[in-house]
Amino acid sequence: QVQLVESGGGSVQAGGSLRLSCAASEYTYSTYCMGWFRQAPGKEREGVAAIDIDGNTSYADSVKGRFTISKDNAKNTLLYLQMNSLKPEDTAMYYCARQSGGYCATGFSYWGQGTQVTVSS
Repeated sequence: QVQLVESGGGSVQAGGSLRLSCAASEYTYSTYCMGWFRQAPGKEREGVAAIDIDGNTSYADSVKGRFTISKDNAKNTLLYLQMNSLKPEDTAMYYCARQSGGYCATGFSYWGQGTQVTVSS
């Protein structure tokens, strides 16, 4: 079973940037749809961004223009989320996840443990 491990979280001031990484235990990003999610205390988990096997991306309205999802095409085991112009409302635990298909048409079946992002004003 694939394992996903997030890293890169931390504390940053508003307006700053962070880059999250997600490492998979097996070659996976050329075959499956991948996504980033987040969950803030007391709130439901929400989708942040997704990327399919063709490199097509989608974003939540709240992060469009600020966040960029990408994958390392040379190493199909690394997924990234570049987060710029961070706001306090971006504070949450961030998770990467994998679907069973390649075109983001099914549910996310595999999840990492998460990495915390805290943005101070």
